[in-house]
Amino acid sequence: MKKYTEMSREELLALKETLSRQYAETKAKGLSLDMSRGKPSADQLDISMEMMDVLSSDTDLKCETGVDCRNYGVIDGIPEAKRLLGEMSEVDPEHIIIYGNSSLNVMFDTIARSMTHGVMGHTPWCKLDKVKFLCPVPGYDRHFKITEFFGIEMINVPMSPEGPDMDMVEKLVSEDDAIKGIWCVPKYSNPQGYTYSKETVERFARLKPAAPDFRIYWDNAYSIHHLYDDNQDFLVEILGECAKAGNPDIVYKFTSTSKVSFPGSGIAAVAASKANLDDFRRYMQIQTIGHDKLNQLRHVRFFKDLDGLHAHMRKHADLIRPKFEMVLDTLERELGGLGIGEWTKPHGGYFISFDALEGCAKDIVAKAKEAGVVMTGAGATYPYGKDPKDSNIRIAPTYPTLEELEQAANVFVLCVKLASVEKLLGE
Repeated sequence: MKKYTEMSREELLALKETLSRQYAETKAKGLSLDMSRGKPSADQLDISMEMMDVLSSDTDLKCETGVDCRNYGVIDGIPEAKRLLGEMSEVDPEHIIIYGNSSLNVMFDTIARSMTHGVMGHTPWCKLDKVKFLCPVPGYDRHFKITEFFGIEMINVPMSPEGPDMDMVEKLVSEDDAIKGIWCVPKYSNPQGYTYSKETVERFARLKPAAPDFRIYWDNAYSIHHLYDDNQDFLVEILGECAKAGNPDIVYKFTSTSKVSFPGSGIAAVAASKANLDDFRRYMQIQTIGHDKLNQLRHVRFFKDLDGLHAHMRKHADLIRPKFEMVLDTLERELGGLGIGEWTKPHGGYFISFDALEGCAKDIVAKAKEAGVVMTGAGATYPYGKDPKDSNIRIAPTYPTLEELEQAANVFVLCVKLASVEKLLGE
């Protein structure tokens, strides 16, 4: 197939006529499909339903130390939950605190507390002239929304298959004490599905920030979310690397079971150094009398251990792998060799990242919406919703049924073709 960029004006005009006709026919179908967020499907939620039967009115509701989980107490998590999420996070139980249902909530709280009370005794950020954060792009829109909400200046750092541009990260954090943190989704990153290389993790651990209260916000949301048994990415454990590098306090490692059990009803956790966790506990004493220990107990008794978690994640993979493969096959079949798009082929996580011709992303997403397919807003993967090239689109294959997804993927590639032809004719 000839590349669109190599076609004559006449060829492009003829192609536009064909594509416009197909687009009009697609719109006439009155589709209503949602591919906007990385939500698990109903089938995925169903595989956790037995968790609802783990606790009942005649269950022993004491944790292993004899504490009654129906009552107040145990502010940082029952021991068996610390052990389970510790295994999931690859840290010892003493290096983890169990929270409520949302790691995003914990990240928001952590930024808020840094603004009002500072980090481990340092000046509260609200008293500083300027506070900045590094944002690997494309990245996770909800991370960027948190820093934007607090008026923190965000600086784009380009991503590669190895992770963020570490030359840039090292230079910026060593020179500017207003830079207080960096957002990271280090494994099966949102949206590209990249996993940080060994060298990248080691360079993070050896950072020499100008700000003593600089922290790496390591959101390991997809740590066990593999698509394949035999083709999995490996991520070096960051806390151990930081300790080895003599930098134990530089990282907060967040995780949750949101896309393992029930989104919005899972359990979240932070792994960090003893000094950081002591800092966290100081505010927790005032903020809460303890998180939902019954939910912690429910999770532990359902999953039991890391092997139980992995077995459960294989069930998730069996449900979502065909969806990823179908979208990737459609992209390859319909767009391969046309020179109008590039996309990632992740081994895990929840997204496929698509890069259209420069200046086309907003148009493609708008065309898809008009044809009945809602996608993540163009620009959402960048701070302030501003993609400088207007080219990146996040594809979220998990939520629709396979049949709906096939329809949505076909609409998407049609919109990519039509927007690209119009762009090339406009030039």
